[in-house]
This record gives sequence, C-alpha cells and structure tokens, in this order.
Amino acid sequence: MKIKESGKWKWVFFLYVLIIIRLIIFKYPYDVLRDIMDTWQKDVVWEGLDTANFTLFKTIRMYIRYYDRLNSFENLFGNILIFVPYGMLYPLAFPGRRNRWLFLPATFLFVLGIELFQLFSAFGQFDVDDILLNCLGAATGIIFMIAVSKIKWYDVHKQ
Repeated sequence: MKIKESGKWKWVFFLYVLIIIRLIIFKYPYDVLRDIMDTWQKDVVWEGLDTANFTLFKTIRMYIRYYDRLNSFENLFGNILIFVPYGMLYPLAFPGRRNRWLFLPATFLFVLGIELFQLFSAFGQFDVDDILLNCLGAATGIIFMIAVSKIKWYDVHKQ
C-alpha cells in the first residue's frame, strides 16, 4: 500500500473515531450536556460508581432475559456494529505487521477510555459489557478484512 493511500485511510479512521466519540459520549443535546456539567462535583464520580456495571455478562444476560421489554437488539448489536468499521479501517490506516499486534490493545484502550470518561463525566454509564461488545465488533471488522485479503490473494495466485 502506498504511503499516500495509507495517509488517506488514517484521515478516514480519525474521522470515524470522532464520529464514535460523538455518538457514544456526546449523544445528548448540548443543553442536556451543559446541565450535566453544571452538576459536576466529587459526588458525581461516586454516583457513577453506584450505577456502573463491573460484572461481566450482567447487562448482556439482562438484555437476553428481557429481550421483549428492553431495547435489547439495539443495545447488544448496536454496541457490536458501531465498532465493526473500526476493525475494518484500522488495517487500512495502519498497514504492516507490527501494527497488527497493536490492534487489540489499541482497541481495548480506546473503548476503556470511552467507558471511563462516561464513568467520571456522567455523560453515560460505565458498563464492562460495552467494552466486551465494542471489542467484539472491532474484532469482527478486522476478521472480515483478513478474510477479504485472503480471498484476493487466493484469486491472484489461482490464475
């Protein structure tokens, strides 16, 4: 891949990351965010800790159990689907073997950063299941890209 082409993909990846931040962290109207910020005190962190989910699979089980009463599909699959493009764009933006090893840690740290920001800002709720589902979505995207690249390689070498 040419340097200029990977540079273009880095910009696309960067814009996509900004979109994720907008959709997940700054999802509320400005007035609501302003009201939340007006309540920021030390107590907000403690309230966030009270409502946070630190138990793996707790929220996932709840959404499966009450699939007919909650926005289960939206919450479970939305958390996965929003990060599929992350996994697809990452290898285009950062080509090379060394960057493949950084994919999972980079993805985990990015998602963890979002969840921690939600925990400490009250702009959302910390949920360990969101970390799992977001990382699963990113892994799905990169697996798709690996499969596509292997199919292309196979077609080129088949002839």
